[in-house]
Amino acid sequence: MSHHSHLRVSALQTEEEAERQTQYESDNSVWRFKGSDTAAKASSVTMRVIVYKLFDLCTPDIKKPLLPLAHGDPSVYPCYRTSIHVENAVSDVLRSGKGNSYGPAAGFLPARQAVADFVNRDLTNKVTPNDVYMTVGCNQGIEVLMQALAAPNANIFLPRPSYPHYEARCVYSGLEVRKYDLLPENEWEIDLQGIEAMADENTVAMVIINPNNPCGNVYSYDHLKKVAEMARKLGIMVITDEVYSQTIFGDNPFVPMGEFGSIAPVITLGGISKGWIVPGWRIGWIALNDPKGIFKSTGVAQSIQQNLDITPDANTLVQNALPQILEKSNKEMFAKKNSILKQNVDLVCDKLMDIPCVGCTKKPESSTYLLVQ
Repeated sequence: MSHHSHLRVSALQTEEEAERQTQYESDNSVWRFKGSDTAAKASSVTMRVIVYKLFDLCTPDIKKPLLPLAHGDPSVYPCYRTSIHVENAVSDVLRSGKGNSYGPAAGFLPARQAVADFVNRDLTNKVTPNDVYMTVGCNQGIEVLMQALAAPNANIFLPRPSYPHYEARCVYSGLEVRKYDLLPENEWEIDLQGIEAMADENTVAMVIINPNNPCGNVYSYDHLKKVAEMARKLGIMVITDEVYSQTIFGDNPFVPMGEFGSIAPVITLGGISKGWIVPGWRIGWIALNDPKGIFKSTGVAQSIQQNLDITPDANTLVQNALPQILEKSNKEMFAKKNSILKQNVDLVCDKLMDIPCVGCTKKPESSTYLLVQ
């Protein structure tokens, strides 16, 4: 099988299939059941649905495969491969049989301890294993948080541009979305004045993505501190998506938002999918950076746990391997992957200069996307 086979879009519906579907629909009056449309509006704003709608507009007469450039999965290319120590950690657990059982909703304690130790490398405000919840990738973390915060009339700030899954889960959970701008002329910094102007008594949180997807920028210490100070002023939490923290190939150093948890409470989303190039393993985490215990006193921590109680457990095979994976991970391990990404970014930006009316506002320093204008 070609390494590109995962990137190709599904075949367009043929005339024969469309005619057959029409015939079946004429028989629908017999049946008393029908599919729910609860997720219809939410699914319509997801990346995969948007991409496939675009490709549905292409003529089927084209004889070349269509490659969606929004597919953020480097692992399908042979030049990107996770570290051998990561593979060995999983194979050791597989042979031992220790990863075959169900796990607790919040995750196994050794896995949560390993995550706490890993994120604490860059934090002054240390987290404990009790502050960590294991999730089925970062996406489940998003789903759990949006559901935990859903309340009548509540609204949440999302960046624009953004990763579409946030908006989809807000719509599904009944959270009102208010979008704030990222400013391309200011290194894609957050429009803090715009956020203050939109906030009201029903605003509960703001989401930031750092390193940013899809803009590819990395926020400075000073800018993140201003974000925390504004959140404190508004009385809201900061949800920070840091899944690309090990995918940085620019000059700006990564600063975790949890460093400012003593100013305003911070919930960090992370995972191994991007940095370790294993998105199919579906392991992520939620970490509460909250030295003042605000999440517990407001019931947010309890709501996160309760939502995890009614969802599938994170992959127990990889959870058991996580202590070995994270303990042996260092900057040198990610260097080769990030070097290739840097070369690709330089190449694409150079080639874009030859295309009229298309340009790159700022060369990415992170992520696996290039946002063009």
